[in-house]
Amino acid sequence: MTHALAFHGGTPVIDLPLPHVPWPLVDDVTIAAVTTQLLTATSIPDRSGVIADLEDRLAEYFGVRYAVLASSGTAALHSAYAALGLGDGDEVIVPAYTFHATATPLFHLRARPVLVDCDLLGNIDPKMVEAAITPATKAIVVTHMWGVPAQLERLVAIADSHGLDLVEDGSHAHGATYDGRKVGSFGKAAAFSMNGPKPLSAGEGGFVLTDDEETYYRTLLHGQYNKRCRTEIPKDHPLSAYAVTGMGLKLRIHPLAAALASDQLDHLDARLVGRRRIADRMLADLRDVPGLGIPEVPDGIEPSWYALALTLDVAEIGVDPGIALRALHAEGLLEIDQPGSTRPMNEHALFSRPEGLFPQVGGDWPRYREGQFPNAERLHRTTVKFPVPHDDGPVADGYVRGITKVLTHAHLLQEDL
Repeated sequence: MTHALAFHGGTPVIDLPLPHVPWPLVDDVTIAAVTTQLLTATSIPDRSGVIADLEDRLAEYFGVRYAVLASSGTAALHSAYAALGLGDGDEVIVPAYTFHATATPLFHLRARPVLVDCDLLGNIDPKMVEAAITPATKAIVVTHMWGVPAQLERLVAIADSHGLDLVEDGSHAHGATYDGRKVGSFGKAAAFSMNGPKPLSAGEGGFVLTDDEETYYRTLLHGQYNKRCRTEIPKDHPLSAYAVTGMGLKLRIHPLAAALASDQLDHLDARLVGRRRIADRMLADLRDVPGLGIPEVPDGIEPSWYALALTLDVAEIGVDPGIALRALHAEGLLEIDQPGSTRPMNEHALFSRPEGLFPQVGGDWPRYREGQFPNAERLHRTTVKFPVPHDDGPVADGYVRGITKVLTHAHLLQEDL
C-alpha cells in the first residue's frame, strides 16, 4: 500500500463510480414482479393480492400474528403509537440518539417524548430508561441502531416490571436477531421502514407488527379504514362502528412498492448472511487500526448491518473527523459519511423549540438543549458510517485498505489544520 495520501496528490485506493453498494438490488425477476403488479392493480383498498401476500409473509418471517403495511416507516410508527392509545400528557421514553421519526409522530398525538441517552453501540441505555420512568410513563421505544439489536432482555424486563408497552423501531434491523429471535417480535408493537437503503426495501414503505388483536384493529383504523376495517374487524366488536371512517387518515402502501418489497424479501436472509460475513471480516481487519473504534457486538446477536458505524478517536488521530472524512473521500471511499439527520434529537429545533411548529404545546412540554446527552453527542461527533456489501469482497477490502491508509497516516493531515 502506498503511503502517499490521495488528499495530498497520491493515488486513491478506489477508483469506482457510485454507488459502490447499490441497493435495492434490481434484476429481471424484480422488474417482472413490479411490471406484473402494474398490469394487475395499482390501487388495493382492501387486504387482497400483493398486500395480503406480503403481510402474511412478513408475519411469518418475524414470528408474529399480524402485519399491517403502511406508506412509510414514519406512518407505521404513527399508527403503532395511536393503536396503543398514547395521547395527551402521556410520557413515552425514546432514544436520544436515533432518526427523528422515532419520536416525531408522538407530537401529533400530544404524547410527550422523554429522551434517554445511549450505550456504546448507540442504542438506548436500560439503566437510564429505568431512571426516567415516572407515573406518567406509558411506553418505552427502542431502536436498533445501524442494525445492531439493543439490550432487549433488560428492556423487556423493565417494561414488564412497570406495566409499560415496549415499542420497537426496527427500521435499521430487518432480519437481525437477539438470542435467535427476530427483532420486531419483542414488544407490544413494532414499526419498520422500507425506504430506499433499508435492509428490506420497497423504495418507500413501512409496516407494523403485533401479536395483540386490539392493537391490530386500532392500527387498521388509524391508516387503512373502510374496506379493510369493515372486512377485518368483527361486526360485534365495539370498534366496528368506526370501520368506514377510521381515524380519517390514509396511510396505505402503494401496490408497486409492495411488489418490490415482496421480491426483496425473497432474498433477504441470504443477503444478510453475506453482509454478516463481510462485516465480520472487515471488523477483524480494522480492529488494530490506530484511532479507530469498532462496534463490539455481544454474543447471541446477529446484526442486519444496515450500516457499519465506526468511531474516530480525535485525540489519537490528531485531526477533526471532518478532515479525516475528506481524506477518506479522496481515497475513493465515497460511500462513507457522517450521520446527518440521525443524530442526538436534542439538537433538532423541534425538540428544543417545539412551539415553532406545534404552538399548542404547553409550557410544561419537554424542551431539550445541546449538552444534555453526552454519550449520544460524543458518539455522533465521532462516528463515520458506510453500507456493507453482501457479495462484493473487493469493494469491502478497498474500504478496509483506505481506512487503514488514512488513519495510519493521519498525522500527515495535521499540516492541513
